[in-house]
Amino acid sequence: MADNDNFAKGDYVVYPAHGVGLIEGVETQTISGMEIKLYAINFEKERMRLKIPMIKAKESGLRKLCTSSRLKDAIKTLKGKARIRRTMWSRRAQEYELKINSGDPVMIAEVLRDLKRSNDDTEQSYSERQIYQSALERLAREVAAVEKTSEEQATVRLEKIMGTEGNAKSVVANDDVRKAA
Repeated sequence: MADNDNFAKGDYVVYPAHGVGLIEGVETQTISGMEIKLYAINFEKERMRLKIPMIKAKESGLRKLCTSSRLKDAIKTLKGKARIRRTMWSRRAQEYELKINSGDPVMIAEVLRDLKRSNDDTEQSYSERQIYQSALERLAREVAAVEKTSEEQATVRLEKIMGTEGNAKSVVANDDVRKAA
């Protein structure tokens, strides 16, 4: 990866466990008699502020936004065929959470690809929907930051790529048809 040690005020960064945040500045605090420089990062969506010691930034996984080529890899992954594994849901859910919290856009795209439901009749469980939504929000935030667009526009774009946009409407329409029959 590129030089991830030097972030400046106003830079968008990705912290693996929380997604896209904005560097508000570099602060110096005295802790146990030592002066420590910290990145102050604001995660607006979560209404959270995080301070990470500069010397621990790389180790914590803090990174710049992904490159456009990495984003293309994620989009290519979204377009791929879902990998349906027959392992227990609890094990798969754990793996999906690890992929989301890795902060890697391609791994997050894998989760979306594997959990997407387009025009099949299988109903997603609550936990599947939660994980899917979490992955979609995380990837949409990074896409929005990279492409300088809104999170809503990025979400719509990702759903179009996966062929899931308007899915809720089609489910309602199918229910209406079944009731009428």
